[in-house]
Amino acid sequence: MTITYEWRGEFENAPLNALHAEGFDHPVLDIDWRAQLHRHSLGWVCARDGGDLVGFVNVAWDGGVHAFVLDTLVRADHRHRGIGAALVAAAVEGARAARCEWLHVDFDDELREFYFDACGFRSTEAGLIAL
Repeated sequence: MTITYEWRGEFENAPLNALHAEGFDHPVLDIDWRAQLHRHSLGWVCARDGGDLVGFVNVAWDGGVHAFVLDTLVRADHRHRGIGAALVAAAVEGARAARCEWLHVDFDDELREFYFDACGFRSTEAGLIAL
């Protein structure tokens, strides 16, 4: 298995919709990810095994110094091989190269070990309003 990672990598909507549906356990939706990401994101990282999209992470931003990790996804049959951590590492480098000063992430409690131990995030105080 040779996984490649590409900052702002090219992708088609259908494979990303399928990966998102699998990762977040919902039906496959018809989202125009290409338009959405080009409009709102600093960048994203695509992980490929051969030509197949097996991982993805989105890096949204405020247009300034704050970037945000969203939608870290690894295809089920490729999990527990370090692909997620490598995706986030590539996202860190992309945000750093864009001169961001902070990279934020929020996550469900079961992902605490992944983001803190495998990816190097640290705990901070934050607030949240469910809308």
